[in-house]
Amino acid sequence: MPEAAEYVKTLDINVDELSSPEYESILDRAGKRIEEAILSNVVGEPSPNDDIEIPSFPIAVMMVAATNDPLLKRRYALAEAKRVSNLLKDESKEKVREISSNFNWKIRLIETSVGSLTYDFALHFTDFLKNATGIQDKQWKLVNRLVLNGEVYLTKTEVSRLLEEEVRRYIEGKLNIKVGLLPQDIMDRVDLLQRLFMEKRGKIRLEELPKGISIIAFPPCIKALYDAISSGRHISHVGRFALTSFLINAGMTVENVVDLFRSLSDFDERMTRYQVEHIAGGRGSRTRYIPPRCDTLRTHGICPGMNEICRRIRHPLAYYRRKLKIIRAEVPLERA
Repeated sequence: MPEAAEYVKTLDINVDELSSPEYESILDRAGKRIEEAILSNVVGEPSPNDDIEIPSFPIAVMMVAATNDPLLKRRYALAEAKRVSNLLKDESKEKVREISSNFNWKIRLIETSVGSLTYDFALHFTDFLKNATGIQDKQWKLVNRLVLNGEVYLTKTEVSRLLEEEVRRYIEGKLNIKVGLLPQDIMDRVDLLQRLFMEKRGKIRLEELPKGISIIAFPPCIKALYDAISSGRHISHVGRFALTSFLINAGMTVENVVDLFRSLSDFDERMTRYQVEHIAGGRGSRTRYIPPRCDTLRTHGICPGMNEICRRIRHPLAYYRRKLKIIRAEVPLERA
């Protein structure tokens, strides 16, 4: 909030002075915020001391930005946003409206009951769509909402959830700042957190994968492309098409695929969404595309090397189906 930002300014904290003992408790709290984001994907209970809690946030943002790791940035932004959403559920409707207005939402308080539902807010549909698009649940589709005169009727809990999306983007924007040279002891803390994140990186990627998608069944080419995108590394146009078409045909939603590409520095949501929807058959000719054959991927240098299954198939999706059968056959059936 602007008031908190002004308060931090009055503290007049200089980066070069952060190494002094008086700031150690703030640094500890900043590190704890990042650690909680890595381990549990949500920042936990705040410090009871506002002089520690408030400045620890911008310092944590600075430390995460210093890692220059797109996946860690995304993880941290989401964890802070979830914390905000959880805290807002216990706040008054007036405070929720005030925070919403801070993001220039067109929102007003109401008290309207329709059937068994009681609505607390009316939000302009453009603000609703901006934040509901990425939420994977039918209830967030505009066609499933009560809309009157261009306003979407919402409960306080629902507004808190939409604010989570707004806050996530807001923090992600702050994490894209370029951080200069930090004092060595600060960088030592950053390095420790980076090592922790690298240890948990594989588990985190699995957590982010939608249910029903089995990453261990991916063929080597798709696994390599998926790992590259997840870590923010650029891949060729053919690689992007192969990965996107594979994931769509394996059952991943358009939203999940778009989110996967967010870690790239050249990410453009409008263009990415259009391309993914086109590959998924939602635009243009309405044809759902499939990935190129294995020989085509080898021609373009995308095949990292074949294994035993690769030698018996000719297409990435055939590999995926065969590997899934092998995995399922290896899982013992429970006795009735």
